Amino acid sequence: MIAWELNAVAFTNCNCDYGCPCQFNALPTHGNCEAVHSMHIERGYFGDTQLDDLCVVTCLWWPGPIHEGGGRVFAIIDERASQAQRECLLKILTGQETEPGATIWNVFAATIDELLEPAFQTIDMEIDIAARTSRIRVNELVSSAGTPILNPVTGIEHRAQIHLPQGFEYSVAEMASGTTKTLGPIQISLTDSYGQFNEIHLNNYGLVA
Repeated sequence: MIAWELNAVAFTNCNCDYGCPCQFNALPTHGNCEAVHSMHIERGYFGDTQLDDLCVVTCLWWPGPIHEGGGRVFAIIDERASQAQRECLLKILTGQETEPGATIWNVFAATIDELLEPAFQTIDMEIDIAARTSRIRVNELVSSAGTPILNPVTGIEHRAQIHLPQGFEYSVAEMASGTTKTLGPIQISLTDSYGQFNEIHLNNYGLVA
């Protein structure tokens, strides 16, 4: 197995209500799952290939609960990535060179029926986990923003976290509100739905302590 490791900051926006039932082994809010996952790799490598400072946006769609399969995935990779970096990132994103079930990408790979041709685009990405704010834009393909959840009565920012000590994506995630619009082969439109900010520190064998 080729050794790899990623340290990244990430924002995810899906169509579920705040909290996302998937985090609790429950069925999705609206019966199906559609999501956009964005990450900025601060440090990373795949074998001898460095992956520092690259961005990736992934659009995902399932007709029902994720575990029932039938999924489609469209990955957008930073156009600054070299050919070698592109190939390495695609291997990680499709669950290759990974212990079975150890990462979110490996788990999702078993549920994907259609892996669409990836795009290589300029990705404009700002993610601030502490502030629970993000702004992601990929030309005309993706426009996504994350903001704190607001108290509906007072308007004050509400902070909540999910802790998953044995998680395959993160150990702690900050809850937020997300609004996203995508075009291209997977079209998603989300307004004030589940948003998630978290650090990613994963390798072939899962979470890195």
